[in-house]
Amino acid sequence: MSQPKKQPYIVSWSGGKDSCLALTRAIQAFGTPQFLLNMLTENAERSRSHGLRKTVIQTQADALGVSILFYSATWDDYENTFITALQGLKNKGIEMGVFGDMKIENRPDWIAHRQWAERVCHQAKIRAHEPLWDDTEERLLSDFWASRIKAKIISVKANLLDKKYLGESLTPALVDEFIQQGIHPLGETGEYHTVVFDSPLFSYPLTLRTGECILKEGYWYLDVEKI
Repeated sequence: MSQPKKQPYIVSWSGGKDSCLALTRAIQAFGTPQFLLNMLTENAERSRSHGLRKTVIQTQADALGVSILFYSATWDDYENTFITALQGLKNKGIEMGVFGDMKIENRPDWIAHRQWAERVCHQAKIRAHEPLWDDTEERLLSDFWASRIKAKIISVKANLLDKKYLGESLTPALVDEFIQQGIHPLGETGEYHTVVFDSPLFSYPLTLRTGECILKEGYWYLDVEKI
């Protein structure tokens, strides 16, 4: 196996399966990142993307052995805050930002996600890298199972999936069940989100306690906290 080409980079880290698979591929290509970057809500208690407790995200970073930087923002000032964060990282020698966006077949509008990553990185004068973008759903699923990343479902879109799936581990059988219901197998149009609790990259698995289920803005959310 060829040695990774070392490059100072950061990973936009949501705590879910996509960012973990992107991190796995980035490490294979470039070595260990300098930082993870996570955006929190304005009260700095939960992640802006998945609603995960900051303590859970921090424990993931500790298990990965990678420093994590947290920034708080509303949705209105999210982009500006993200760019400011990247500019500060550029001054620390960071040359690239890694993102976990996936290309969705028959959804040409989905390019906006990649364009956003490229735009914010361009503003900070670093390169955007999307290691998952060019692969098919089948290849991504195959790589996800091969990576031995373990994740639990922590939110579902209420009009598409029953809240009974909250807390379920993502498995090939569960993904097949989703496909039969017409759900994107990787949940890439927001059907569901996950929290990673173990991976070969982790020095130890996370032990998570589940709390209440909350319906908010069309999504069922499962609260989880570290033990």
